[in-house]
Order: sequence, then structure tokens, then C-alpha cells
Amino acid sequence: MSTRRSFLFSSLSIGGLYCVRSFAQALPTREINVISMGAVGDGVTLDTAALQRAIDTAAAAGGGRVLVPGGKRFLIGGIMLKSNVELHLADDAVLLASPDQAHYTFADNRGIINANGANNVRITGTGHLDGQGMKFMGDYSPVHERWEPLSFRPRMFHLKRCTGLEISGISYGHSPEWGLHTLGCEHVLVDGVKVRNYLDVPNCDAMDPDRCRDMEIKNCDIVCADDGIVIKTGEQKDGEDFGISHNITVRDCAVTCRDSGIKIGTETFGDISKILFERCRIVSGGRGPTITHRQPGNISDVEFRDIDFLAQHHAARWWGWGEAASVTVWPRTPTGKTGTLSDIRFKNVRGVAENSFRIDAHPDQPVRNVLLEDCSVKIDRWTQYPGGKFDNRPTRVDDPMNEPSGLEKHDTPAYFLRNVQGAVLRNCAASWGLHQAPYFSYALEAQHVSGLKLENFKGKSARPGMPATSIH
Repeated sequence: MSTRRSFLFSSLSIGGLYCVRSFAQALPTREINVISMGAVGDGVTLDTAALQRAIDTAAAAGGGRVLVPGGKRFLIGGIMLKSNVELHLADDAVLLASPDQAHYTFADNRGIINANGANNVRITGTGHLDGQGMKFMGDYSPVHERWEPLSFRPRMFHLKRCTGLEISGISYGHSPEWGLHTLGCEHVLVDGVKVRNYLDVPNCDAMDPDRCRDMEIKNCDIVCADDGIVIKTGEQKDGEDFGISHNITVRDCAVTCRDSGIKIGTETFGDISKILFERCRIVSGGRGPTITHRQPGNISDVEFRDIDFLAQHHAARWWGWGEAASVTVWPRTPTGKTGTLSDIRFKNVRGVAENSFRIDAHPDQPVRNVLLEDCSVKIDRWTQYPGGKFDNRPTRVDDPMNEPSGLEKHDTPAYFLRNVQGAVLRNCAASWGLHQAPYFSYALEAQHVSGLKLENFKGKSARPGMPATSIH
């Protein structure tokens, strides 16, 4: 059994283990222009069949590049990628999502661009996929500051059970729902992708690696509502087995969003391990680095390193209450159970937020082995939304701490830890901005935290006469 001491020492050198060594292999040099297959590219004529013919022809010949030429807009429904095929969006080429549900004919009807069990697949170029998200929306709620979706809305990419997958250089935006959903994929590279979604369309996460292994996401520039990059293990049904999430690195990305910029969860039905987020910037979000653990999977060996954030309140329907960081373990339902959460590290994580740097768990399932090193947070207020609460959503636990909505009334310390076994705060600092609220409190509040070590912790309380720390 590993000891707390071995955990702390190993955290200093584990970075070299996070790597992905192989992606898509070399493809044949043959190229098929979709125009030669009958595509029109006027943005009005449905070009799905022509594009699919080009993909099928390339795959039948052993592989090659399907070229979508620049200067045109190709209206499409759902297409299916095949093994050994590169879909290349040249120059300013645009694939335009049809709003007609009848144009999405695959069994699960999930994506505009789909793949199922394909090997050695690439999506490259400098072109763009436009999801036409507003054509899948109904009414707008000024109170909730969001659109209400219609019954059908596809994901931008639904790539399932792929091995050797590369997505590079392209952009996509105006997603009706999730953006890049990779499910049960292995050996995946996402590099230099730009995402421009609406900030008032719900559930349009930019990237959702779901039960993937050996994956790297880097150099991406993201604007979206809900979550930016969120690693998860979704629920499996009918005998499905998409595996666990393991060995995933996210580096050098910038995110603007309404929820969490970089996140693990909310779906945690399977194990998640060996995850690294590094050199990322949350330009603005509803929360800083986030782990939302709500189901029976076990989560371990997660590191957030060299992260900058700005976290602020939004309208109440958007999850996230402006927390600098949000690590929470709560069962989603009254009878539900969560798995373990252990070996979590924050190194050189710094920024400004309207709410606490929070690590918090249900007393029946405490977080184990937490390291905060060289972290700093400034708590301030600049939005007009109500504060003085923690956001435990989504949960319907029958617990007096939670309101029916999943929000919990609580003062705002700079750092807050509850139900943690083994925590070290090393060279961490807390400060307060110019616009303080009456519920701002301690530099550090710790409840039911065993093995707590403070090494060179700097900070004072927000209120005169209040001690800097509250530990009980």
C-alpha cells in the first residue's frame, strides 16, 4: 500500500509519465475531391451523399485523403468516417450542419461527423464546421440567460471506438450540443483546434473525452457555454464496454466558458486515472479547475499544473458559483454512491475568483491525499449575482446542508477543505480584492481534515478581528 509520504514525493517527478506516443499512421497519397463526387458547395444543396461517397471510395481503395475545397459551403447531415481516411477541410471550406433531423440517418443519430470502430483516421486542415446552433433552439430565457433547446440537436463530432485518431488545425462553432465527443477511443491527438460556440446555448461543451485512453489535447482556443474540456466516464447500457479513462493530457489551451474551463466529471461511472492539465488558461469561467464526482467510478492521480484562472458568477441555471477551484464528491441521487477520489495535486494554480478554492466531500467518502503547492487565489466581487453559497450541483442528496437546488449557504473563505484525509498546503497564498462582500471570511477554513500540514501558508482573513484560519 502506498503511503502518504510516497505520494508526496512521487508527485514531484510523475510529470514524465504523461505522454502519448503514437497517433494516426501514414496514409496513402491518393486524394478525392468531393466536387468530383457530385458535391455542389452552394450552402443550399444537400451534399451529404456526395461527401459520403468520397469517404467510402477512399476507404474501399485502402485509404487516402478526402478533400473539401476552400471557397465553398457544403450543407450536410450526418456523415460516417472510415478507417485510413483523412477528411481535409482546405483553406476556408465550411461544412454546414443541416437543421433537418431526417438528414441524420445513423442508428444513434448523435453526430454531424461520426465514426464507429474506425482506425487511423484524421480530420485536418484550416476549414470550419458550422453547427448552426440557433436553428436547434426554441425560446430564450432572459432570467436564465440561455436558450431552451428543441427536441433534436446533434453533436458536432461523435467518434466512437476509434484507434489512431488525429484532429488538427480545423475550427468548429455554433454547436447545437456537445462539440468533440470521443467515446472509447485510444491513441488520440487533438492539436490546434479553435472552437467558437455561443455562450448562451446550454450543453455545448467544446470537448468531451469519454472513456478514452492515451490522449493528448493541446494548443486549443475555446469559447463555449457549459464546460470547455471535460474528461468523463459516461454511463454504459445494454452490455456496452467502452473502457476507462486513463493517461490523458491537456496542455497549452485557453478557455472562455460559462461553467468549468477544465474539468473531470460530472459523469464518473467508470474509473479515471493519470490525468494532467498543464499550462492552461481559464480566461473566464463559472469555476476554475474542477472535479465533479457523482458516480461509482474511482478517480486517482490527477494533476493541475501551471493554471491561470478567472472565475465568476453567472445566472443560476449555469452550474458553478464562481469557485476558484471546485473539487466535490457528492452522490447524484439520494440512494447513489460515489467511488473514491485520491492523489489530487494543484501546482502553481493561480487567479482571481468570486468564491473559494474548494475541496469538499461527503463524509462517507472523503477525498484522500491532496497537495496544493505554490497556489494563490484572490477573492473579489465584480458581478451582481448573489453569492454566499457553494454549488453542489448536480445532487439530490437528502442532506440539511443542501437546498433543494443543490446549493449550500456558506461564507466564502479563500480556501475551504472539508472531509479530506491527508492534505498539504505548501507555499500557498490568499488575498482579498477591493470589492469585499460581508460573507467573505477566513484565509483558510478546514473541517474534518486529518493530517493537515500548512507549510509557509500566507494570508489573513477578510474581516478585522477574525483569525486567518479556522480548523476544526
